Amino acid sequence: MQLTESRSEGLLRVYDVVVPAAELQQKLNAKIAEVQPRVRINGFRPGKVPASHIRKVYGPGMMQDIINEAVQNSTKEGLAKVRAASEPSLDVKSDMSKVMAGGEDLKFELSLEVMPDFEPADLKTIKVTRPTAEVTEAQVSESLAELSKAQRGFEDKTGAAADGDQLVIDFLGRIDGEAFDGGAANDAEVVIGAKRFIPGFEEQLVGAKAGDERTLKVSFPEDYPAAALAGKAAEFETKIKSVRGPKQGEPDDDWAKQLGFDSLNAIKEALRERIEADHKQQSRSKAKRQLFDQLDATHDFELPPRMVEAEFNQIWRQIEQDREQGRLDPADEGKSDDDLKAEYRDIAERRVRLGLLLAEIGRRHKLEISDEEVGRAIAAQARNFPGQEQQVFEAYRRNPQLVAQVRAPLYEEKVVDYMMELINVTNQTVSREELFADDEPPAPAKGKKAKKTKGAKAED
Repeated sequence: MQLTESRSEGLLRVYDVVVPAAELQQKLNAKIAEVQPRVRINGFRPGKVPASHIRKVYGPGMMQDIINEAVQNSTKEGLAKVRAASEPSLDVKSDMSKVMAGGEDLKFELSLEVMPDFEPADLKTIKVTRPTAEVTEAQVSESLAELSKAQRGFEDKTGAAADGDQLVIDFLGRIDGEAFDGGAANDAEVVIGAKRFIPGFEEQLVGAKAGDERTLKVSFPEDYPAAALAGKAAEFETKIKSVRGPKQGEPDDDWAKQLGFDSLNAIKEALRERIEADHKQQSRSKAKRQLFDQLDATHDFELPPRMVEAEFNQIWRQIEQDREQGRLDPADEGKSDDDLKAEYRDIAERRVRLGLLLAEIGRRHKLEISDEEVGRAIAAQARNFPGQEQQVFEAYRRNPQLVAQVRAPLYEEKVVDYMMELINVTNQTVSREELFADDEPPAPAKGKKAKKTKGAKAED
């Protein structure tokens, strides 16, 4: 096999690959000789099938395997020469029918983009102001009032179920008339309006009474984690065993015990901790945003065009979907597609630039995400789908791309945590309202246009 670099333009690398026909035939002869003692074909004694007959019967399949292996090896060799920023693409130059017949060399072009060469800024020179907010008693009381409204408990009621009521049901789900794993349950508790079940399930229970039987017709979301169920229409045969309405009254120690706490004060302390966690998360998010703004402003290097195009296409698909569903950002209303595309291409470039920076910093400091960390994240996602946990795990097991989608944000957060330890961070006390107020768009860096921030996944 011969691999020769034919072009080097910016971040693009193109290699001409030639695998001589004689080399392919030599590998085919070796493969035939390897299997000949084990081949059994009617009319021949075991192990005595002529090589010419094996070539006639199995040669095309063997040659296809040899060609695939040659392509894989050349791709691996090409990737070993550079730090690739994209998956390579192949452009076959040979007549494959002639290559298969042994009459022509295998020739193809291997092209890929490489990672840009740049030096990340000294993290110790970056200064960030991190807003922080104290938790007040008023905030705890407000959260307690919201919790008591949502978790007042339930008591049996007569009459039809309404929004906010809890039903105890048995159900059996079917797709195309066939029951499916995880689609059945007994004594399941459903609160209408809680949105814990797939869309449409809870809503069809409005008006039901104890003893009723209903067939609920729903469709699983297109992005449902269990691939075998995603987008499928299903029917759930449902029996309503009881209907309960929310209890009335002020929260007290007895109410707290019903929720599994020792006392009302224990609930207040838990709420305080949750609010503190929310504040810390928001505080970190804003500090992270400032960090990314400075990284973006202080770095200007060539970006892999294919990577930018892929990022932009992903953003633009979401924009078109939002527009079709009437959810387009009000700030985008009335703008031409050309203007919108220019703005969102800036966002794509920012995302790619920041992604490459994080990847380079993580590489230099040998930061990695373990399989254990990925497993914990997948388990946390599975818990969001009660009764379907096993299907979620199976979906991730079968789809490496889904696993990669979990690993990527974990890696980003690990690199950000590492950088936060090195940069100069100053805390500033603000009110809760200021902490959660929307930020202004970042000022444009020198030589760059101002960038919109809507949908910037690295800054959420």
